[in-house]
Amino acid sequence: MDALLPEELFDLGSFQHAELFAGCANVWEALERLPGYLRSVLRPGIRGEVEDGAYLSGDVEIAEGARVEAGAYIRGPALIGPGTEVRHGAYVRGNVLTGTDCVIGHASEGKSAILLDRAKAAHFAYVGNSILGNDVNLGAGTKLANFKIVPGTIAVQRPDGTRLDTGMRKLGALLGDGVQIGCNAVTSPGTVIGRESLVYPGVSVQATIPARSVVTWKPGRVVRPRSQTGA
Repeated sequence: MDALLPEELFDLGSFQHAELFAGCANVWEALERLPGYLRSVLRPGIRGEVEDGAYLSGDVEIAEGARVEAGAYIRGPALIGPGTEVRHGAYVRGNVLTGTDCVIGHASEGKSAILLDRAKAAHFAYVGNSILGNDVNLGAGTKLANFKIVPGTIAVQRPDGTRLDTGMRKLGALLGDGVQIGCNAVTSPGTVIGRESLVYPGVSVQATIPARSVVTWKPGRVVRPRSQTGA
């Protein structure tokens, strides 16, 4: 099995936009296709609910049953899927596609991102150049870093430890179905996390993590009496 194939990370059987992944040899290719795909399928307009005080700019489709709260800002192209919530203070910054019943919450930002059904970035998350599988949940403060601090394109680590250059300057995280990430965790550019894995709060994650893994970092806890000065 190739952990970098879309079907290894996601169940695409019921995803309305499975066509986006068809024929992808590597899962991140769907992100490269995303702008063209949105141009072909977008039907700009509001079919759900957009509260007064929300701001929409450019080509934006709000599907039936979706809700955009006051104070949210969506810049197209963007397709907000059925039943999805874009909450107060959220920023959708172009080339974003969500499936059904997703959440982009308060102070969360998404750009060049694909959220499959029921994926949630509910609080203070950054989702850049990333794919969230079905039922993924990002704990508050999760950051999916998408840009290296040194020059060069981003490489993804294969399960055998070899590295594959994506040719992309920006690539965030590719999170398989059911991945749960704890608060304030950070993924390095090009991180792949297999299905049903758990990432503990505050962990920094990189490389490719196998399915059904637990990623944790527990430095020793120190408990000592306070000094007379209070320090």
